[in-house]
Amino acid sequence: MSNKLVFLCGARDFHAMDWYKSSKELMLDKECCVLTDLIAGEGFKKIINDKDKVYKLLILDRFLFQNQSSLGDKWRNLLKLLVLPLQVILLKRFAKKHPNAIYHAHSMYYLVLARAAKVSYIGTPQGSDILVKPYRSKFYKHFTVYGLKMAKHITVDSKKMQEGVFNLSKKNAYIIQNGIDVSSIKKFQKSLNILNQKISHRSGILSIRGFTELYRIKEVLQVRNQTESNYCITFIYPFYESLYKTECNSLIQANDLDLGRVDRIKMYELLSECELVMSIPSSDSSPRSVYEAIFCGSPVAISYNSYYDSLPECMKSRIIIVNLSDNNWLIDAINKAKEINKTPFIPSRTALELFDQKESFKKLQKLLFQ
Repeated sequence: MSNKLVFLCGARDFHAMDWYKSSKELMLDKECCVLTDLIAGEGFKKIINDKDKVYKLLILDRFLFQNQSSLGDKWRNLLKLLVLPLQVILLKRFAKKHPNAIYHAHSMYYLVLARAAKVSYIGTPQGSDILVKPYRSKFYKHFTVYGLKMAKHITVDSKKMQEGVFNLSKKNAYIIQNGIDVSSIKKFQKSLNILNQKISHRSGILSIRGFTELYRIKEVLQVRNQTESNYCITFIYPFYESLYKTECNSLIQANDLDLGRVDRIKMYELLSECELVMSIPSSDSSPRSVYEAIFCGSPVAISYNSYYDSLPECMKSRIIIVNLSDNNWLIDAINKAKEINKTPFIPSRTALELFDQKESFKKLQKLLFQ
């Protein structure tokens, strides 16, 4: 049996790095490491540290744009495709030095890389890898099927993704939630109580998803600006598209806050203070940031996506489904949030089993070393 687990991924990917951190906590008898081609670049902050065991393929950071943009995305994707043969060679060399390692490939590029290098891998595609990109490009569809076909197992975070994988590759995928750091949230909440700083009043709107067209930030700003009471909106986001962000600048008001990418503790603080969290993308799979908001007690306004149907009732009770064709959707959502905020969020056992990332990793671990 292998005694090494290799996370083949981008080291700036929060989801993949959380899987890696969970593995270090729960698999003390095995060596866990990261093998990557991306560490920072494009304005992303470095999230790995000296304590992390990181091996490098050809690192592409210095070849990327300084900031995030749609043009930068296209260039990065083209560059990754151009250097794929070299990365395959480097991965094969790594595999020779680390025989019998099992690889967790996180996002489609790394599934393709793992297959091309003929290593044993479990694949976890991202939502757009399955639900969006294959239907916009015939090349990407072939690329996706190639990456899926030889995976030892495939894990996804929703029924919608499971169906998408089967439609593309005729392979069955296991549903395992990415999970959230429940223990970290509890520790944060406990610290507020210990310091007698328990938050009793919530105010303002918090936008937590990417600052791109997919997440319909412009629609949020437009409907907010049409209300008589202009509610303050705070924006945090893991990534942005510079041109789209520029288009939205004229709609941002003086009391709005643009904080960009924040660390986890700051995010918990903002989630614990806001009156309403906003997450209305045109397409969604199983959004971890929404679950983090709920576990921090926040009501969340969402556009309907099928992941909602699978949530435990305690989590559904914090969600407000909005209809963007209704001109009053924002005001109605805020009024509902006021009612929701009168009661604390108490997670059920089912919610903890489904969404605690440590519990999720235990499920993944069984597949990795099956």
